[in-house]
Amino acid sequence: MVLIKNYEVPPMQEEEVFRYAGCRGERDAVRELFESCRAELADSLSYKVCYLPLAVSVTDDDCDFGAFGIHSAHLARNLDGCEMAVVFAATIGVGIDRLIAKYSVLSPAKALMFDAMGTERIETLCDVFCKDVAEEYRMSAKPRFSPGYGDLDLSFQKEIFAVLNCRKHIGLSISDSLMMSPSKSVTAIMGLCETACKKPSRKCGTCGDTACAFRSTL
Repeated sequence: MVLIKNYEVPPMQEEEVFRYAGCRGERDAVRELFESCRAELADSLSYKVCYLPLAVSVTDDDCDFGAFGIHSAHLARNLDGCEMAVVFAATIGVGIDRLIAKYSVLSPAKALMFDAMGTERIETLCDVFCKDVAEEYRMSAKPRFSPGYGDLDLSFQKEIFAVLNCRKHIGLSISDSLMMSPSKSVTAIMGLCETACKKPSRKCGTCGDTACAFRSTL
């Protein structure tokens, strides 16, 4: 059975917002813009996650979740040592998309800041959810792994949408071109271990895109 969690507003990670916005060095020049956008954003978001805990068996590069199977060397490596995984989809709603569209015409600087805030908000929601579920099951969590990471094809999102029925549970849809709506949304698989998991100190360690401008330092 697909489960649903709704969250209150998690604390905003300001440094992450500035990083996503491409702001480096002195913050005073954009502080007023940041505070103005944060105030306008306050009542525009909803924090929702739907998820399905599943037993998982990994053999070589094949991951068997019972309800479906995946051939992916990178995901298999990520799930090594796990007997359980959580397939989930998370979204912060359409409010952020409306603000970005509005200010793309009125103020590109504000549109950029709202886009950065939206990225930080969905990433923070995923972090809160993953920690919450790991504590609930009293297990150790592996870094979440999304379609498009490594050799896991982006098209696998359709499988996740089918399993979770995302539109029904959290109002999240996907187009034929694999674009999600609302845009600030994430689908992923998180492995759970009975014992402490070996994992990178930062989540970017699971992604092979070393040229990414938003990559955290490992």
